[in-house]
Amino acid sequence: MVYNSEKVIPYNSSEPKTKQVERMFNSIASTYDKLNGILSLGIDNFWRRDAIKKLKPYHPQQILDVATGTGDFAILAQRILSPNKIIGIDISEKMIEMGKEKIEAKGLENGITLKQQDCRAMNFPDNTFDAVTVAFGVRNFENIDQAFSEILRVLKTNGIFLFLELSTPQHFPMKQLYNMYSRFFIPFIGRLISSDKNAYQYLPQSISAFPQGEKMLNILEKNSFHILQYKTYTAGICSLYIVQKRS
Repeated sequence: MVYNSEKVIPYNSSEPKTKQVERMFNSIASTYDKLNGILSLGIDNFWRRDAIKKLKPYHPQQILDVATGTGDFAILAQRILSPNKIIGIDISEKMIEMGKEKIEAKGLENGITLKQQDCRAMNFPDNTFDAVTVAFGVRNFENIDQAFSEILRVLKTNGIFLFLELSTPQHFPMKQLYNMYSRFFIPFIGRLISSDKNAYQYLPQSISAFPQGEKMLNILEKNSFHILQYKTYTAGICSLYIVQKRS
């Protein structure tokens, strides 16, 4: 099945979505962290921290962070959970480079390793990780079912898959306010700070097209995950999904 978000692409070209997303993130890597802070008004730090704390009861020791970007989620997980090892993967070489610099500057290179990989075809053995995390990356997947199948494969039995994703508020007045914010403010700030205007036109389009709430829970169940928790933050701007691989 093809989901609407898989059809949303950063550039109008014949390239596969994965290649376009890789090119987009390579082009904005140097300003990515700065723009994230501005566009979210810093609220994303709360979302990330709260999400990672929900892994504490499971005591994961081997964690895979998919679409790790510049490594923020992996760094936070290392500090909060103190696992034996975190591996972060991303398709963007430039984002990985930025992440490695950040991790080395914080002295965390022994606990966190970053690699360039496509989550649709990972080179890890079956049943490797206690937990897999994704922060704001699933909507960029070219094939969600294929990526979820791979995540299921590399998770150990009873392992946890947790991901955060931006979502569209459904109720007045946040729905109307968010529509204005995403339609005007995000592209405007993106043009001011980033040289790639397409990236910040793609962002609101990909959020709007992403299967949210009950639709995403159905997709996760279809891909053999057991639902543990679903919640939204900040009147529906962000959604958290926590699921488990059962035997």
